Amino acid sequence: MTTPLADRFGRVATDLRVSLTDRCNLRCNYCMPAEGLDWLPTEQTLTDDEIVRLITIGVEHLGIREVRFTGGEPLLRRGLVDIVARTHALGVETSLTTNALGLSRTAGALAAAGLDRVNVSIDSIRAETFAAITRRDRLADVVAGLAAATAAGLGPVKLNAVLLRGMNDDQAAELLRWAVEHGYFLRFIEQMPLDAQHGWSRAEMVTADEIFERLSAEFVLTPHGEPRGSAPAELFEVDGGPATVGIIASVTRPFCGDCDRVRLTADGQVRNCLFAREESDLRGALRSGADDTDIAERWVVAMRGKRAGHGIDDVTFLQPDRPMSAIGG
Repeated sequence: MTTPLADRFGRVATDLRVSLTDRCNLRCNYCMPAEGLDWLPTEQTLTDDEIVRLITIGVEHLGIREVRFTGGEPLLRRGLVDIVARTHALGVETSLTTNALGLSRTAGALAAAGLDRVNVSIDSIRAETFAAITRRDRLADVVAGLAAATAAGLGPVKLNAVLLRGMNDDQAAELLRWAVEHGYFLRFIEQMPLDAQHGWSRAEMVTADEIFERLSAEFVLTPHGEPRGSAPAELFEVDGGPATVGIIASVTRPFCGDCDRVRLTADGQVRNCLFAREESDLRGALRSGADDTDIAERWVVAMRGKRAGHGIDDVTFLQPDRPMSAIGG
């Protein structure tokens, strides 16, 4: 018998985002400072067995149907392939959000373990711009990782891009053209207030409307006929299709009312919203000997407290203490 992860507003979480590490091998300037962050001590992070146990409880007791592994950078997790294989054995869809730096070496093993697809973060296909944003000259490794993912059958390969004013906001059409040529599905995401520096500015953010305008200068974009459901992206056909592009207006047109996600951090905390300021500790319950039923009940209680929306435009909004790299996308 399963108990749905329902909140007070009728939403049910079936999509579990699992952060495997808060560590990352890039230093994207909209995420963290150049020197990096103080990473979680090893003893505070969940072990491989603890991660799989919590995922199993989510699937068998709480109705989770999709699991996406995130970070930080999940490819830095040594036990990743085994975690994917054990999750795949539960019969759920599995995916991975990655910067793709190590994907050329691991795509085949991940596919063999049962991973279904990957989402790759890439904000520019110009080496100099990529290096300026990420503070690492590694674009060639990302491109190689994308090719390896395609060859391994981890498709459709999705790309996530954030436009930053004065850095790459003039490259939207260029990035889309490249994605279409290579058969990748590109989604632009409004920059969200999840940086470690707390330097996000609503006025500086490139909005979804601006993204649409910049793309429309070079492409004919028409709304895609497929129902959006709980998906965050508004889909558009590019020049009549079949290629599409997505625009995720997380800030200006939030989709909180259709959210079906719940997040588990690398140190075993449940977050019922990306922007939540409260967390519920499952690691402590695990390590104190709680059984699966008790842990499931704690998870259900955690979801009941989910708010109606993220409230970014509310004057009382406070950015989460944890940055995106420590929360997991």
